[in-house]
Amino acid sequence: CSVYVGQVDYSTTPEELLAHFEACGQVERVTIVCDKYTGKPKGFAYLEFQSEDAVENAIKLDGSEFKGRNLQVTHKRVNEPNFGGGRGRGRGRGGYGRGGRGRGGYGRGRGGYGRGRGRGGYGGRGRGGYHPY
Repeated sequence: CSVYVGQVDYSTTPEELLAHFEACGQVERVTIVCDKYTGKPKGFAYLEFQSEDAVENAIKLDGSEFKGRNLQVTHKRVNEPNFGGGRGRGRGRGGYGRGGRGRGGYGRGRGGYGRGRGRGGYGGRGRGGYHPY
């Protein structure tokens, strides 16, 4: 049971968010999402609660003021069953990891892109090689 929290101040710590949402119910986990290249917070977070009731209570805090900004609280967009709770965040991160690691994977994709562009597979792949970096 997770909620998405938007408009989070960049200086916010997980502890502060926890304190803000503690009244809603038992918070299992607080994830402040950061940009994987700069490590800076992206200004939103996910909170995982133990119960559906806690989620409903948390959503009532939509628009509540926190550090001078009005928080945006909504149901998490992902359907939990596909993720299996704990793995959810792991897989989210893994996705990013795959982005980084998957330069191999991306590389292959890039070959495809190059070919798609039509300029001959190899030329495309060579040129494509420079794009993401």
